[in-house]
Amino acid sequence: MPRSTIAEVDWKVLRRVHPLALERYCERVLAEIEHVIHDSAQSTHLRYLDIFKIIEQRDREMASIFNDPKRSNALTMLARIRSDGLLAEDEFSSLSQETRSAIELLLGAR
Repeated sequence: MPRSTIAEVDWKVLRRVHPLALERYCERVLAEIEHVIHDSAQSTHLRYLDIFKIIEQRDREMASIFNDPKRSNALTMLARIRSDGLLAEDEFSSLSQETRSAIELLLGAR
């Protein structure tokens, strides 16, 4: 069973990749909004409502992934970032084997 906290070296990796993954997440959301903006098949009002829904939903999602980065929930946070495709392979590889295995175990349990 994986430990509930991660090693200092992996905590440092999370602190480094957290803002990068958040940036990737925001880029993804903005691309989604951009797609809605240019959907001329819908009225301006419907596009506005769609964008509002996207922002509400993605804001909740973003909070569940990125809020409260601390060592006690770092493993879960890294697993969620990995699951959502927001962790580059080289970033994942920079984690210890123990943490990578624990993340894979968490993701396999889903």
